[in-house]
Amino acid sequence: MSSQQSTASGNRVLVGTPVVPGVAYAPVMWPGDRPELPPAGPELPEDARDAEADRFSRAALAVAGRLRDRASQATGAASEVLATTAGLATDKAWLGTTEKLIRGGSPATNAVAAATDQFADMFTKLGGLMAERVTDLRDVRDRILAELLGTPEPGVPAPSEPAILLADDLAPADTAGLDPALIVGIGTRLGGPTSHTAIIARQLGIPCIVGLAEAGAVDAGTPVLIDGGEGTITVEPPAAEARTRVEESARRAAEIARWRGPGHTSDGAPVAILSNVQDGASARTAAERPVEGVGLFRTELAFLDRAEEPSVDEQAALYREVVDAFPGGKVVIRTLDAGSDKPLKFVDHAHEENPALGVRGIRIAEGDPGLLDRQLDAIAAAADGAAAAPWVMAPMIATAAEARAFAAKARSRGLVAGVMVEVPAVALCADAVLAEVDFVSLGTNDLTQYAMAADRMSSELASLTDPWQPAVLRLIKLTAEAGTAAGKPVGVCGEAAADPLLACVLVGLGVTSLSCAAGAAAAVGARVAGVTLQQCRWAAEAAVGAADPAGAREAARAALA
Repeated sequence: MSSQQSTASGNRVLVGTPVVPGVAYAPVMWPGDRPELPPAGPELPEDARDAEADRFSRAALAVAGRLRDRASQATGAASEVLATTAGLATDKAWLGTTEKLIRGGSPATNAVAAATDQFADMFTKLGGLMAERVTDLRDVRDRILAELLGTPEPGVPAPSEPAILLADDLAPADTAGLDPALIVGIGTRLGGPTSHTAIIARQLGIPCIVGLAEAGAVDAGTPVLIDGGEGTITVEPPAAEARTRVEESARRAAEIARWRGPGHTSDGAPVAILSNVQDGASARTAAERPVEGVGLFRTELAFLDRAEEPSVDEQAALYREVVDAFPGGKVVIRTLDAGSDKPLKFVDHAHEENPALGVRGIRIAEGDPGLLDRQLDAIAAAADGAAAAPWVMAPMIATAAEARAFAAKARSRGLVAGVMVEVPAVALCADAVLAEVDFVSLGTNDLTQYAMAADRMSSELASLTDPWQPAVLRLIKLTAEAGTAAGKPVGVCGEAAADPLLACVLVGLGVTSLSCAAGAAAAVGARVAGVTLQQCRWAAEAAVGAADPAGAREAARAALA
């Protein structure tokens, strides 16, 4: 598919990767300018350097504090990425490099810019999830620069009337703060379908397209029609036609809002619709939505700012909050997925040339088995006397032997044991892995990235990191077929589960539960409820047999029509 097309009436149409379905019509707005990087300043006298280092430290703490406050008020993925971004503002290595430059004579503003350039170059060379942090790091830089200069904090200004936001890229802190009543559509030139912008837009329910190579050709104020399901932006469409499209989309949205669950196809095949959470507050918020439980509790996100490992009692109290939010419901707790882009301060993360493929997830337990043992003890304590026993799963499992070892630890504590399917090797050997555990859950973000050997933040590779890639669908199919043969549940807890059309394909492949941001649950449940299991199977067969993601989408739509 080309990046630019024309309609029969001659209107210019930009084409990108669809992320969040929905239709909106409004004028374009672009983010305001970021702070200009300061010119090189005169060298600081030695007697002023301590004060300048202290001034920088206070600015970094102030920015981190504001980001943490916003994270505590947000839910789901928005809370996750804000907390992670706040962690960058207090990263010891980056802070240490900046302070060293200041003590060498650089003014704080110059030191912040220079240290950021060093780390951005390093992250870019590492690739994978670390490259994803470059936009976040530059956003932190700009916020600290504004704090040092006494200027307003950068970000996306609130429009006076609804607008469609176009940007080269958006920092997580900017995306998480958007008001869906005013920003009615998002299109970015960079990023892929699992970028932070895409994940947060999905949670907020804002129609979104990424990988719009020609976005820069559309001026602010130009009226456009965005179709997040098709992945198109029509420039200056006939106003009457655009408004009709928007009204049709609004009617569909109203129908979706009435869906209350539980999840099933139109002919009664059960499909559990679950939520992804990161703490008790987000679990209680999710419980207000039409979800049946938690399919992914990201435990590491609750501890990103902890300098020391929380005690077993502290952990148990947090886990129990999530379990109690769904009395009698399903709650799946993932053990610490630390490392790579989510380092924990109380875990010894050695330097790695490629951390996305290094010691992360369950692999950390090889060097510190007590960390996993204490977490499993805490989960077992949280389960004691609860209305429902939580399930527990390990991230970054690569072999059946690893699955067996984890299951033994979990079962010795009376826990239901499962593993994440993120490494393609596990999907290829799903029968052997499922022989060792009680269930599996597909983390499609990492599974796609690893299967396609493509950085999920690369705009040039956005089509490769699309979960609709037929190769990725075949890995999911292998896993689901193994689950069916073993009579064991197979869930999806990656961003693919939040795509209503893809959800139907996943059900047709044999997936038994779908876990997504709570805000996306109704759209997924309503879409699945509108089709039969056989239609889902036809759609799955058609999508797997397609040549590319666009063809897979079209084939699935046709099968479900």
